Amino acid sequence: MTGSILNHIVANPPPVGARIEFFRLGGAESMELADLWARAGRLALALRGLGVGRGDRVGILAGNSVEWVLLDLAALRMGAVTVGFDPAKFPVDDALIGRYGLRLLFAAGQGGAPGVLPTSDVWRLIDSSTPDKTLPVIGYAPDDVTTVKLTSGSTGEPKGLTTSAGSIDSALHAVQEMFAHGPGDNLFVFLPLAVLQQRYWIYSALRFGHDVTVSTYEAAFPALGRARPTVVMGVPGFFDTARRHIEAQARRAGPAADPDEAVRGAATRLFGDRIRYLWTGSAPAAAGTLRFFTDAGLPIFEGYGLNETCIVSKNHPGANRVGSVGRMLPGKEVVLDADGVISVRSDHPVCHGYEYAAPGVSQRVFGADGVVRTGDLGHIDEDGFLFILGRADDVIVLDNGRKVVVRPIEEHLKASPAIEECVLFCPTQTYLVAVVSPAAERADEPAIAAQLERTNAAFGDAEQIRRVVVARGRFSVENDLLTSQFKPKRRQILDVYRAAIHDNQGGVHAV
Repeated sequence: MTGSILNHIVANPPPVGARIEFFRLGGAESMELADLWARAGRLALALRGLGVGRGDRVGILAGNSVEWVLLDLAALRMGAVTVGFDPAKFPVDDALIGRYGLRLLFAAGQGGAPGVLPTSDVWRLIDSSTPDKTLPVIGYAPDDVTTVKLTSGSTGEPKGLTTSAGSIDSALHAVQEMFAHGPGDNLFVFLPLAVLQQRYWIYSALRFGHDVTVSTYEAAFPALGRARPTVVMGVPGFFDTARRHIEAQARRAGPAADPDEAVRGAATRLFGDRIRYLWTGSAPAAAGTLRFFTDAGLPIFEGYGLNETCIVSKNHPGANRVGSVGRMLPGKEVVLDADGVISVRSDHPVCHGYEYAAPGVSQRVFGADGVVRTGDLGHIDEDGFLFILGRADDVIVLDNGRKVVVRPIEEHLKASPAIEECVLFCPTQTYLVAVVSPAAERADEPAIAAQLERTNAAFGDAEQIRRVVVARGRFSVENDLLTSQFKPKRRQILDVYRAAIHDNQGGVHAV
């Protein structure tokens, strides 16, 4: 593939001097990218010795770690296919081998079952590799598969997406054109490496010679100040949490301090003093949060994409419109149907259908020529910026035929610092009920009630919220009310709070 970033990574060691650092609670480790690349080559040789060949699948079930990155890079260099399992969603189960067609499964702290090795064995395999052997250089064509992505899967078995080298290359080229990452940059990654896009920034470091820091989610805030990144990649929920932390720190500066200076100082203490920009996507970002960080001297750029499409659009320096998700990337085309539902056509599609999906599911999403029906509602303005209005499935049709798009109402309700997340339901097709995740373990019900009043005043008669159900504790990945990318799981939230949603009393009620 001419100009392929993946082929360059496979064939060439990274520039000397660039480093990768790994943070977890209680420890950190660092190595040069050139050393990482060399060790991955020795690991690839060892995997070949275990019978792993080109196209074979290697599963990785572990949190973010150096072993995760070594296994992924080793597989890339030998043509094996990685299957990343988020440990928050998948138990260690040797049945995964048969279910997902794995040659081997590496699992953190586990091993012993046939085909299952502990991730700690990575070091034994590297040490046992014959140092005088050379790993044959392979090449990827655009349609070759490098990894299988597993979707969040709100119910049933997660669907699989075999991901093409061409889709990864096109995304990396587009991002590099927009942001020009290079020596002096340090990209901070803390979301699960099982999410393929998080590995993009490691590939970027190997190709363009910048540093990269990989942290576990739990260690992200402590690691930020030590790592001093120039770029932080995070979902909106992470930045909402960071905003609350910065605001709390700024209030401690006292009434005599300049409020703007206090915020900027608190932001610098949290994120370090080298931030060039912040990257967000995967879920809608609140306009207030975007403005907050930009005003604090940390420009933040929102984008749009799905597992099925990779990155579709992105705001960036010189082309940024708050409220939009940016202009389309090269090789991507957005098509809107008569109802405003978005379909995406790609020069290099991720794939052409799901694995492990019920009959008919792939056909509803994937069309001919790489077209993906996203299910999102949107519009494109006169300057080519894409705006996402919500999910087509989340448009509520009232019994009088009026249609209510829920996302703007949810975002308005979430503008309160007391509300971390919000999902709207319509139990009888006549009125709206909001289930909110409080921003603190002890909900501030008066603040929530005040925000309910403001939101109802901002919208029309058909969009009034009759009742707010305050959840028992906050939505989280652990209680299965958020996906691994911290998006609310509407169906699970409905199941948990169904009785309260159907209660016909008004106002704000904790359950």
